Order: sequence, then C-alpha cells, then structure tokens
Amino acid sequence: MQRILVVEDEPAIADNIRYALETEGFAVDWCATGEEALQRYHERGAHLVVLDVGLPDCNGFDLCKDIRKTSAVPIIFLTARTDEIDRVVGLEIGGDDYMAKPFSPRELAARVRAVLRRVPGDDSQAEPGKAQSPLVIDKHKAKVWYFGKPLDLSRYEFRILEALAQRPGWVYSREKLMELVWEEPESAMDRTVDTHVKTIRAKLRAVQPDVDPIQTHRGLGYSLKESW
Repeated sequence: MQRILVVEDEPAIADNIRYALETEGFAVDWCATGEEALQRYHERGAHLVVLDVGLPDCNGFDLCKDIRKTSAVPIIFLTARTDEIDRVVGLEIGGDDYMAKPFSPRELAARVRAVLRRVPGDDSQAEPGKAQSPLVIDKHKAKVWYFGKPLDLSRYEFRILEALAQRPGWVYSREKLMELVWEEPESAMDRTVDTHVKTIRAKLRAVQPDVDPIQTHRGLGYSLKESW
C-alpha cells in the first residue's frame, strides 16, 4: 500500500483529503506542522507528499527545499494563493503539481495517482530504514543525491550514472555508454568515457571517501555495484 504524507494545518481539510485518499486505497499520515512533517518523513518515509504552503510554523516552500536535500519524493503543493509566481516558484523548487484552494478532494486523489504514474517512486521511500538510499536519481529533474547529498554533475556525467543505475551489476562497454549517452556517439572516444567516469568517481568520493560504487571491468567496461 502506497503511503501519502499530508501536511495541512486545517483539520477539516485534512480529514477530507484523508478520506478521499484512503477511499482510493492509499495509507495516509497527517501532520499539521512542518517540523512534525519533516520528522515523520524521516521516520516513516512516503511515496508522495501533499504539502500546504501556508503552515503555522514554516513556509511550505522552505519545507520542500529541506525534503529535496535528501529525497526526490513527489510533492503536490496546496495553497490558498493563486498567483502565477507562486505556482512557478513551487514547481521550480521541486514540486510536481500544484492545487489552489478550494479544491475537490477527489480531484486531488486523481492528481496523486497521475503524479505517481508519471514519477514512479522507489518502494524504499516508504520504509524509514531505506529512506536514505545511497544513490537517488530523479531522471525527470536530472538531479542526483548520494548519501543524502546533492551531486553537481554535467549533462554527460548524469547520463552515464543514470545508464549504469538502470541495471546495477550489468557491465556496460564504453561503446554502449557512448551510444546511450552521446547524441553523436561517433564523435566521442573511449577515453572520453573514461575521463567522465573518473570525474564522477571523484565527486562520489568527495561525499563518501570509503565507497566506490562504480566498478571497472578491464577490457569490458563499467558497472554499478548491486549491493552497498
């Protein structure tokens, strides 16, 4: 059962949201403050967060930024404000959808399902013991978190790491990586792949010096470790 974390300070609205989501088969956690929500998320995880912008103890946008430091969990914003700038800000800082109050709880439930289909979540996000997975890749936003830290990767570095992560344990030849990553594979060379992998490794080691998740297979290519 997928777990939805609802962060809403108005009990009546929260009750309506909970009823609509539970009717659709979701498990629902409810929090009325940002502080409680952040703690609950780290303890229990969630597959998606429904987040009110106007919380009593913090701004929902700020809470979203805190969550985004360690997680790519989908977030739907709720707000009483309808200004376009608020919608733009919410989406630019990592929101996946935006609903203005008043809204239909049934429509919100439909949007939750749509976002979960569009941004498939890892089941580990629902388990607190796995919420901080070593490598989290959000291909839709082209963002990577490694041991909870965001990585600043170039376009090709991101694509290489994304390709390796799609099938941990599989050995990708340099030629295959060039085919998957470069728009014009014929313009890239073997040593270009090696250089990018070297740079990726340096950025990973800067976060966690004792772990090297990328394995080199002499004469064959590279793979991402299956177990950490």
